[in-house]
Amino acid sequence: MPAATAVVRADAADRSDRVAAPRHDAAAGRGRAAGGPAALASIAAGALYFLGYLGWGAWPCLFFFLAVLWWALAQATRPRRAAGLGFLFGVSAFAGGHLWLLALIGPFLDGRWAVGVALWLAYGVWFALAFAAYGIAFHALRRRGCGIAVAGIAPWVVLEWLQPQIFPLYAGGGLVAVPLLAASADLGGPLLLSALLAGANLVVLKTAAWLAGHRSRPLAAWAAGVVGAIVIAGYGAARTAEVDAASARSPAIRVGVVQANLDVRAKETLGILTHRTHLAQTRRLLDEGDVDLVVWPESAYLRGIRGPLPVSSRPIVHDLPVPLLFGASSTTEVDGRKVKSNSALLAGEDGMIRDAYDKNLLIPLAESLPFTDAIPALAAIFPHAEEFAAASTVGALGFGPWRIATPICYEAVRPDLVRRMVRESAPHLFVTLANDAWFGDSQEPWIHLGLARLRAIEHRRWLVRATNSGVSAIVDPAGRLVDRTGVLTRENLRGTVHPLAGMTLYAQLGDWPGWLALMVVALALVRRRP
Repeated sequence: MPAATAVVRADAADRSDRVAAPRHDAAAGRGRAAGGPAALASIAAGALYFLGYLGWGAWPCLFFFLAVLWWALAQATRPRRAAGLGFLFGVSAFAGGHLWLLALIGPFLDGRWAVGVALWLAYGVWFALAFAAYGIAFHALRRRGCGIAVAGIAPWVVLEWLQPQIFPLYAGGGLVAVPLLAASADLGGPLLLSALLAGANLVVLKTAAWLAGHRSRPLAAWAAGVVGAIVIAGYGAARTAEVDAASARSPAIRVGVVQANLDVRAKETLGILTHRTHLAQTRRLLDEGDVDLVVWPESAYLRGIRGPLPVSSRPIVHDLPVPLLFGASSTTEVDGRKVKSNSALLAGEDGMIRDAYDKNLLIPLAESLPFTDAIPALAAIFPHAEEFAAASTVGALGFGPWRIATPICYEAVRPDLVRRMVRESAPHLFVTLANDAWFGDSQEPWIHLGLARLRAIEHRRWLVRATNSGVSAIVDPAGRLVDRTGVLTRENLRGTVHPLAGMTLYAQLGDWPGWLALMVVALALVRRRP
């Protein structure tokens, strides 16, 4: 069955984009005939999804993948068939889009491939099951006469919003590759970008149906698409000009980032060497010109900081004449027991560390290892897992008259946490510390960078990203890369950032596209079936 003809059957049951329930015999026959092509289309749609997402970089694929998936799902005559097609999509998307997780098997699991692959497959099944549920929702809404705009777009936004994932995924996040198209994130976050992206896929679907000759020209869809594109690009241009003007009026902060590219697997023996390397590299950075703030990455100081604050910074900074923001473990005593945290700390010019931020969101099996009392073998399976305590406060670090929010590593991929930081501490600048050396030269450092860029757009703040092995970067409030390092390189990065204030609509209202999509789905499901 040609692809264009296939598209027609997804969308052209009548001129109003509605479909009545077909007779059982005809539906069953069509389902058997389209079974193979529908399965292949689901797999192809998953491939288009991961290729368009961050890491692979073929972002134009994002404007087609849902159109292909919707055609495939429309061929299903039973909920079980729709679930299977959705599951195939999820498997394809996961298999290509999460290959970077396998890079952890060598350094993090000490080469235990059986354990690593088993965990990867289990996570992949969980990931794909969400799209099986999406297929069922799509089928149910189409059977109730809903058009693709309701049956396809609204459940997709709900899925992205509600499915628990260790590494949250939003299709709209891939648009950060073109910051002008991602500018609307400051209105509704990544969920709004996904909804807009789905709308573009709907225009593609209707256009394909017309090209196949099975419906009239979709003039309304084209008009909506053109107007939407003009509005989105115009808004992006206007907001970019606005933040550029605000930055020009704001004081300049000269920042230097040290990327030492040290071996994470030798952490136990690198305590002194790591510190010496960062000090020596910082001195070379300062020899090239003055800066107002030096930033070291996550876990740059391995010997740890003993609280409570304030404490002297001289054992860390030695003779460095400039404030230092760095990552380290910190230990405090709570109710007679020691509590260890993954922290970002700021050493001031006065030789004291007065401010710290302790990580809130710990990565399971990496920064926390639950159930070890009941299953002692877990400690041997995950030999590099830490035992950090999760903090509950998101205060900013004080730097002169300004406040710096410091999401640590994984936290920068979570829009909900960064939004909470902005609402509770009103920072003027983001500095995110990370150590992506565990993933080597995979897609992960680029995905991580892209998601951090999206946080800058959502809140219109300058962002500094300091990593051990790359990609370190300086990002402006429009999401543009001002400068960056490479991957697995030892180098310094210098740049100028500007403290900004204010609350975007997304900071104030949060994930309103998710609530709206949930209401649409609920209303569509309870309506009378035509």
